[in-house]
Amino acid sequence: MAMAPLLLIAAGGTGGHMFPAQALAEAMIAKGWRVKLSTDARGARYAGGFPKSVVIEKVSAATFARGGVLAKALVPLRLGAGVLAAIWGQMRDKPTVVVGFGGYPSIPALSAAFVLRGRRMIHEQNGVLGKVNTVFAPRVDAVACGTWPTTLPEGVTGTHTGNPVRSAVLERAGAGYIAPGDYPMSLLVIGGSQGARILSDTVPEAIAALPDDIRRYLRVAHQARAEDLDRVVTAYEEAGIKADVQSFFTDIPRRLSEAQLVVSRAGASSVADISVIGRPAILIPFAAATGDHQTANARGLVGAEAAVLIPESKLDVQTLSAQIAAILGQPAAAQAMARNALGAGRPDATDRLVEIVERLTERTDP
Repeated sequence: MAMAPLLLIAAGGTGGHMFPAQALAEAMIAKGWRVKLSTDARGARYAGGFPKSVVIEKVSAATFARGGVLAKALVPLRLGAGVLAAIWGQMRDKPTVVVGFGGYPSIPALSAAFVLRGRRMIHEQNGVLGKVNTVFAPRVDAVACGTWPTTLPEGVTGTHTGNPVRSAVLERAGAGYIAPGDYPMSLLVIGGSQGARILSDTVPEAIAALPDDIRRYLRVAHQARAEDLDRVVTAYEEAGIKADVQSFFTDIPRRLSEAQLVVSRAGASSVADISVIGRPAILIPFAAATGDHQTANARGLVGAEAAVLIPESKLDVQTLSAQIAAILGQPAAAQAMARNALGAGRPDATDRLVEIVERLTERTDP
């Protein structure tokens, strides 16, 4: 009896890489495929949500971004060892398709597939390719783009699949939007752990500066870093604003579906969640993001007139307050933004990734 086809997923150790990888793994297992995940020790810690049948293979991978001179000198050796091990592994159990989701731990599996002329593709979550995906984009059979438009190397064409979102987000896809009015309104503030401080510095004051006919109806849910919690809570209390301030919200999909407006960084997964549920947003890209990829992530929603972009360099209390007031003070415009966000969403992103995998499988060339 023939073995089930094998999908080899290669992904780096961050949630941004691992979540779309997990969504594809679940979909392919449901179609009767075997799935292996190739990642490093850090990535394996993020793999708890993967189906139990996924075989996790830890690879020797390294990054030039961390460590001292000696550690950096050893990077090529460690990567080389990882590639050799991956070639041996793929010769013993040949993958039908290899999919890379970015990050240094995806190098060995994609390199081995290149050497062995296996079918291979990459998925890029952000609007600017990461370093590893930049190297492999001209050397794979398909490039799937989570953000559109994505800046690609010359001669490389991409397919807009979107970024897969969690099932809790899909359950609220296109949830009815209640336009702002003279009744309780919800404002959701989410910032990503790296770049949340500037939002904690600015948002409470910006809300306090709103006209009274907007401010009095406002309820705020604000995700802040643990070290900023106390001062953010105090700022809202002193301004007389009802606020739920936590270091981590476990129910962001519900809060998004109830929000009249979202103030957020422009991480790929946040942008995907906002668009699939369909909410007006003020996006403040994290200026220190590699290649300024958060600004690129925001382009789709801004271009669709679903979001307002405030660069970090231009963010101040007055500017943010004015933009919040402009959206919450114009119900018809807010409704249009919500509708436009929904139009930019890709709730079927996982299905689109599956289609590309299956298309590669059907290819007859060696």
